Amino acid sequence: MATLDEASAGGVVIEGPCIVEVLAAGDTPTAPVDEVFDAREHVLLPGLINSHHHFYQTLTRAFPGALNKSLFSWLKSLYPVWARLGEEMIEVSTQVALAELLLSGCTTASDHHYLFPQGLENAIDIQMAQAEKMGMRVHLTRGSMSLGEDDGGLPPQSTVQDEDSILADSERLIQRYHQAEPGAMSRVALAPCSPFSVSESLMKASAQLAEKHDVRLHTHLAETHDETAFCEKMFGLRPLDYLEKVGWLSDRVWLAHGIHFNEDEIRRLGAAGTGIGHCPSSNMLLASGLCPTLDLERAGSPVGLGVDGSASNDGSNMIQEVRQAFLLGRLRYNASEITHQKVLSWATEGSARCLGRNDLGALKVGMQADIALFRLDELRFAGAGDPLAALVLCGAHQADRVMVAGQWRVTDGAINGFDLHALIARQNSLARKLAA
Repeated sequence: MATLDEASAGGVVIEGPCIVEVLAAGDTPTAPVDEVFDAREHVLLPGLINSHHHFYQTLTRAFPGALNKSLFSWLKSLYPVWARLGEEMIEVSTQVALAELLLSGCTTASDHHYLFPQGLENAIDIQMAQAEKMGMRVHLTRGSMSLGEDDGGLPPQSTVQDEDSILADSERLIQRYHQAEPGAMSRVALAPCSPFSVSESLMKASAQLAEKHDVRLHTHLAETHDETAFCEKMFGLRPLDYLEKVGWLSDRVWLAHGIHFNEDEIRRLGAAGTGIGHCPSSNMLLASGLCPTLDLERAGSPVGLGVDGSASNDGSNMIQEVRQAFLLGRLRYNASEITHQKVLSWATEGSARCLGRNDLGALKVGMQADIALFRLDELRFAGAGDPLAALVLCGAHQADRVMVAGQWRVTDGAINGFDLHALIARQNSLARKLAA
């Protein structure tokens, strides 16, 4: 068995939801065990952690009207479509995203849902229910848009909410679903969508509410040059200066994308401990740019990995996203700096730090028993030498077994007790309805 940490090459011992012993090769457990799974033909990883996603976008993959466009024009083409989302669409698209993530070795997922058209005010409640059914650990962010076209923002008025409603619902969701204790299966963060869709007052109020309840903050930032130009025109500030003005430059915050920062801004982000959710596939598809991952990390910012929305990826596969981060990183940095171990650390420990979790992301005693096991018996791996490197270089795409909190959720490449074919049929039907 190969592992991310060769100190655990002999295996791990699990009791309840936690890892209680880590074994080196040749070691045996110190106490009798009830059940043994022989993983000698597998690569064992900590469960992968997705730091940024938009589950609902699985309904608009490869959407004809949004093809071959950069971020702002891409959004403008999709906002009117997403404004027609309904409760069943949220339910099914969440199942699709979580199933795809789980099958790719992901055990914890953060979602950024910011669309609440009339009749869909309980979208995050629906997502929480689906995550519980799937047995996945989630950090769901209560997103928001309050700055519509009439006020100089990007989204149409039909997709924005008033600030009082946003803040009241944010507090409701924290009180109902946020679990602060170690081992939490559900947490809530506050996530005004972006500088071009949220008012300055809502950004400040969200930061105050997050501090009151000790929850994290999340938003998109510095994704494109268009965003920088918008901030300079709208606020007279670059995106990071605006972020600092509204009280968001702190270690409570993690940002999606974080591409267009200058050297001074990288230094300030690192000094504040602000995290970055790197989304390589989305950044490539929308031609947004290259995130300065290693510069940010060296400055002190946690760097995690996210698949981003399935309309700008167009998938939800975490182990494939690791490979994308590896290849894209080598366009900016030396081969000796962007290694398979480095990108796997972003998808595990790095993402855990972005989410404020010190109980996830590693195969260590006391950590949550979230693990992913990959086989190397497919054609793509034939002739591979280093098994851990093979996962990344040869393009692993599906886990054989996945455990969350000590419970098997995927066995022999299938989600336990889940009808994937029926889900695909429902998703296709709803996607056609949404596009009509």
